[in-house]
Amino acid sequence: MSAATSELRLADRIWLAVALLHQQFPQAVAFSKTEIRQELAKSELGHGTNPASVNAHLKQHLVANVPPSIGKYTMLFETKVGFLRLYRAGDFIDPRRRSSRPSKHMPKREELPAEFWPLLDWYEEWSRKVSPTQPFNWEDDPLIRLIGSGKHIWADEHADEYVNRLREEPA
Repeated sequence: MSAATSELRLADRIWLAVALLHQQFPQAVAFSKTEIRQELAKSELGHGTNPASVNAHLKQHLVANVPPSIGKYTMLFETKVGFLRLYRAGDFIDPRRRSSRPSKHMPKREELPAEFWPLLDWYEEWSRKVSPTQPFNWEDDPLIRLIGSGKHIWADEHADEYVNRLREEPA
């Protein structure tokens, strides 16, 4: 592994490993955390990394659709428990990850050794092919917009008491 690669941020290393997996297995929807760890080791992107840090990144720091801890990156997306893929425009982002500045969803070209630039080019093309031209906006979904509506109805009483009261009222 080159000296430049060893200085990469862990988030960028993990993104690169997942991108490599997507290229190797184009039919796969997502990859297990174990497969991602194995790719990190195989590609030497994981050289010198702390396994606990890798686990934290795969569980929370990089995953767009789970509540954030300290990091609010949106580099990965959890398709089902324990399975991750690269983030695509239009994927659901946990509202607590939103901030005034855009979240990082891929490494910056200037922060990567030139040997990885083709992966960035591949990702831009891949994400255009896979995601629609107009990405789906979760905030526009009528069911998502209903989240939290009606909570004022039983704000002053327990839900069970509210239901019992409704059952006692004449029809």
